[in-house]
Amino acid sequence: METKKKYGMRYRLITILLGLALWATPGAAQLLPIPILPGPTSNNTPQRYIVRAPGGINCDSMCVVQKLCRLIGGCPLLEPLGDPLSQVFVISTSVVDDVLYGLLDLLGIVHIEIDRLISLLPVSPLISDATQPPGGLPGGLSDRALVQFYASKVWNGYASQPAANVVGANQARSQFQVSGTGTIGIIDTGVDPNHPALAPILVPGYDFTRNQAGAASEMADLNQSTAYLVDGGASPILVNGSTIAVLDQSTAYLIDGHSAFGHGTMVAGIVHLVAPTSQIMPLKAFKADGTGYTSDIIRAVYYAVNAVPKVSALNMSFSTPVQSAELEQAVDYAASQFVVSAAAAGNDGKEMVVYPAGYQNDVMAVASTNLAETRSTFSNYGSDVWVAAPGEGIITTYPFGTYAAGWGTSFSTPFVTGTGGLLANVQANMNERAASSDIAHAEYIGYGMGHGELDVVRALNAAQNGNHE
Repeated sequence: METKKKYGMRYRLITILLGLALWATPGAAQLLPIPILPGPTSNNTPQRYIVRAPGGINCDSMCVVQKLCRLIGGCPLLEPLGDPLSQVFVISTSVVDDVLYGLLDLLGIVHIEIDRLISLLPVSPLISDATQPPGGLPGGLSDRALVQFYASKVWNGYASQPAANVVGANQARSQFQVSGTGTIGIIDTGVDPNHPALAPILVPGYDFTRNQAGAASEMADLNQSTAYLVDGGASPILVNGSTIAVLDQSTAYLIDGHSAFGHGTMVAGIVHLVAPTSQIMPLKAFKADGTGYTSDIIRAVYYAVNAVPKVSALNMSFSTPVQSAELEQAVDYAASQFVVSAAAAGNDGKEMVVYPAGYQNDVMAVASTNLAETRSTFSNYGSDVWVAAPGEGIITTYPFGTYAAGWGTSFSTPFVTGTGGLLANVQANMNERAASSDIAHAEYIGYGMGHGELDVVRALNAAQNGNHE
């Protein structure tokens, strides 16, 4: 049986290549049809691929990919990813790899990679008992007095939390008379567009999980099966490194132990805490279960850079141990267009490199510290880390107009991205290299934590004085 299958694949490949050779023969292109293979059977699950096809004079990039799809019996999915040369696409097919790869050189496709599914969630929960997070619940969650915070009223426990003072965000805004400018793109699960703290500074984004322009709302993921029974914001919500949400700490009622719902709104709230007048563009590349395709992340990067006006900074609070050549190309393009990028260093508690944080020429990798200014036990560390920021018990916005506390490098990263919004106030033509150099003026805290813990005052001072490393 195995021999038949093996020879069947070879016969199929030879048939395609012969047909393609005849079709490509000069003078025959108008006469011989492209050989069409049978479509995928109902038993086959299509695999998604990212392909790069430069194209040529007589057949552009889309034309080349369309030919590929015709040769393999069709592509249930074929979408451009928005790169500046219009050469990169995502396709899906059930054709076996050796058949597919055998066509690439003949068609002029220069690169292909699996379109992997990335998860916002760690492999295993960081907190086994959600009622006992590291250091306990932050007291600020009970401080719900409404205070004016720039264009909106917010909980005092959010606006005056210790983490903002640890990095010097409040002092920096006062000392340098800045509050953030430009637009910061957040590639995540979307946001709650009606949250009182965020609504005044949101600009239209894009939901890549649904191919819809606009609010990129997390609320679109709510349905009966997810059973998000939030009580209108009367109770504080705890979200740990696994993004487990707890409505009532006394009963430890779990919304969903495998949910990333609210993650994007939380990240946006931390950016807003640091740079309250920077605008935020939500770029929804992840669903409520925390999963998102690499192709949608790539689309989000290109969309943000090509937007009018384009973003000045990108926040990527996610990580994967697997590299993607096309994602690296995307963030490299963003850097070339003066976009500052920061990404989570990961929550494995190991010395290891993850991506996109590992693309060191284009992205700042952010590790997590506690309020004692030492490395969080869950935080990754190592040579790829650029800087660290608080990532334990961070109080931030959560859907339904309420607030939550979060643990993880996901929540350290937006402190750095928000600092990019402040740097844009004092540094004309800010770019990734200059911003990362400014942010490198940090408080050294030991091995594997890069330049140290973020110090926003030092960063702005370096930018204002042109003191780049």
